[in-house]
Amino acid sequence: MKILLLGEYSNVHWTLAEGLRTLGHEVTVASNGDFWKNYPRDIDLPRTYTKLGGLSYMAHLLRLLPKFRGFDIVQLINPMFLELKAERIPFFYHFLRRNNRKIVLGAFGMDYYWVSTCINEKPLKYSDFNIGNELRTDKNALTERVDWLGTAKERLNCFIADDCDGIVTGLYEYDVCYRPHFPEKTEFIPYPIELKGSEREGKRSERDGKGSRKLRLFIGINRERSEYKGTDIMLRAAQEIVRKYPEKIELKVAESVPFAEYRLMMDDSDVILDQLYAYTPAMNGLEAMSRGLIVVGGGEPENYEIIGETELRPIINVEPNYESVFHELEQLVLHPERIPELKRQSVEYIRRHHDHLKVARHYEKFYEKLLVSKKNPSKI
Repeated sequence: MKILLLGEYSNVHWTLAEGLRTLGHEVTVASNGDFWKNYPRDIDLPRTYTKLGGLSYMAHLLRLLPKFRGFDIVQLINPMFLELKAERIPFFYHFLRRNNRKIVLGAFGMDYYWVSTCINEKPLKYSDFNIGNELRTDKNALTERVDWLGTAKERLNCFIADDCDGIVTGLYEYDVCYRPHFPEKTEFIPYPIELKGSEREGKRSERDGKGSRKLRLFIGINRERSEYKGTDIMLRAAQEIVRKYPEKIELKVAESVPFAEYRLMMDDSDVILDQLYAYTPAMNGLEAMSRGLIVVGGGEPENYEIIGETELRPIINVEPNYESVFHELEQLVLHPERIPELKRQSVEYIRRHHDHLKVARHYEKFYEKLLVSKKNPSKI
């Protein structure tokens, strides 16, 4: 198959592309590298936010249009798959629709269905937008609500979701938001992870079992979204646990660094704190697990159920509050004998469910099913 993956979140599309290429498919990734994270891509879609940046970006996209035709599958990372106002994206969507065989929408992050479902139906006991029946009121949550509800972004998302041939959900949380609306076209496929670096897990486990050094915590911080993602609470709990047990534990903090540097900082750590309000580990947590780190974050029962995992429980699940994070970190400090087994399970969990070749085969089957379907695109 000839496949175009358009846009990027946390290296999902590039990692998927690597898997699909190994299976023999021709894959092109076009993205901006997910901003400062600077993930790999085949076609760069940069935009500068200057006075003429928008015009320059639009001209660049128009020049690239001939390269965006003739694909069997075009997968969009999000309804906002280009750095344009929502009102301007339909032109490009319809070009892709007319000039390629099938369109797939990725449900991998922020969009209308995620915002609306968490605010209205509240199927999750906590999320980016609610804790129980209470709506969150931090700045980012309020901004996203205003951005996606009753706006051009909502209309764009609804149109593409209705018009596209398939929808891929990457986490349990997103599946719960899309499947009730589009049960026939929604497919849950776990995020892909390349199993590089997992060979270090055995050495770490052996060393940790002998208690030869401090337990090393790692946390990545995006200051603009720290409160929204809960890293402010996790950081505070981690700092306090280090103050309480300075001889047993230490902390490394990465703040808004490119992905390559982030990986290097993560490599010599034991535990990563990630996504306080999540039910499931996302790409950063999964990448860490593939390297033998223990994730403290989202590991609710639904996460294991949707992938059919009945044995492994590598993720240290926390409730979205300071006390829960502090307690679980303290238990790791007080019971270091748990660490080697949790690390082993982390790597095995990725091998079973997120190996990029297994994930690519799942996508391959999904794409093949779409290509034999007779669905006609909607009209404006």
